[in-house]
Amino acid sequence: MQSHSHAPLPPSPWIVRWAHLIAPAASVLDVACGSGRHLHWLAARGHHVTGIDRDADALAALHGVGKTIVADLESGAWPLGGQRFGAVIVTNYLWRPLLPAIVASVADGGALLYETFAHGQQRFGKPANPAHLLQPGELLAAADGLRVVAYEDGLLGNPTRRVQRIAAVRCAPGDDGAGNADLNATAAG
Repeated sequence: MQSHSHAPLPPSPWIVRWAHLIAPAASVLDVACGSGRHLHWLAARGHHVTGIDRDADALAALHGVGKTIVADLESGAWPLGGQRFGAVIVTNYLWRPLLPAIVASVADGGALLYETFAHGQQRFGKPANPAHLLQPGELLAAADGLRVVAYEDGLLGNPTRRVQRIAAVRCAPGDDGAGNADLNATAAG
């Protein structure tokens, strides 16, 4: 009998680096969460986490970590219509029709932390299908209306891959636009 009790993968360094943008005890949505590596990490830091994925088995293993929603995000309506979260996290996933719903799910004062593969990745391996690769500037355009704190479009190593990633916040009503994002903060925890 196989054991499925191994430790989850570590969180993305991008998520760790910018997690300080998430208010204490905020609600966090992880889109296409898979095995829940970010759910585990954020729940351990006191956040109320929700994970959504089409893999019911992966989500079942997250029992007790937070709320889970089994849904095929690429068919049918966005299952969280109107709900907003203190942070929305997406890593290694792209379904363009969902980009507006993902951004709209960021509450006032909340953060969007997004990292996925970009055009040029096909030189290094999968995914190679252009439908799963962001075009130059596409993630910036999708986050229109949010205040961009950090954005990168380039190569990462180990393994070599081409990514775009963004950390952005939705200014709260009355915010002068300067925001409270401390670029020098560390994600200690």
